[in-house]
Amino acid sequence: MSVAIRVIPCLDVTDGRVVKGVNFVNLRDAGDPVDLARAYGEEGADELTFLDISASVQGRETTYEVVTRTAETVFIPLCVGGGVRGVEDVDRLLRTGADKVGINTGAIRRPEAIDEITNRFGDQVCVLSLDARREPGHPSGYGVTTHGGRQSAGLDAIEWVREAVDRGAGEVLLNSMDADGTTAGFDLQMIEDVRKVVDVPLIASGGAGTVDHFVDAARAGADAVLAASVFHYGTLRISDVKDALRAADFPVR
Repeated sequence: MSVAIRVIPCLDVTDGRVVKGVNFVNLRDAGDPVDLARAYGEEGADELTFLDISASVQGRETTYEVVTRTAETVFIPLCVGGGVRGVEDVDRLLRTGADKVGINTGAIRRPEAIDEITNRFGDQVCVLSLDARREPGHPSGYGVTTHGGRQSAGLDAIEWVREAVDRGAGEVLLNSMDADGTTAGFDLQMIEDVRKVVDVPLIASGGAGTVDHFVDAARAGADAVLAASVFHYGTLRISDVKDALRAADFPVR
């Protein structure tokens, strides 16, 4: 039997509040992370992703207090990212209540951090959080960005994701910075191209606006579909997405 497609709301948090914008700018308030997490748990979300989107920009640690309160509220897997540099941060987040930890900028600065995290905690804990956009100067046509998409890392996204998985990353959270917050649909070609080079679970992020977009992402090779604004502002419910996936013959929980 095929593995069920997971539906994952994403809580982009800054200063203790959930926010959402387009391409990580023009942010507007979307509510309290604990309240939203509780609601999504009740609606049937398969997991939650909690990203402190200002942690790397401001050079500070993830807001552990909010993570703790969120983990105490929901009883589904919680993946936390933002400002993660190495095993010490991962250890503290796991003790705080996270089930998995996403690493982006920290791994780009020091790729061996992935090896260290997976050797200590297992590959199921380490999620490569990849903010990619189309950059013609790279062999694949996709470049890696950091700091909420504000800076180019100078890396080819396909080469980087392959290296990260070879080092032990057990899952890839692929966020299209071009599509992020646009509600115009996922970057299906990017999903397909990443799917070709890695066999770990792939989470599609960036651009969801309709239930059909989630189905398209699953068809492109995503094992999980993630969204923020369409859930936060009530455009779609978790059940709407699962119904659409089920109607398209994808297994859901």
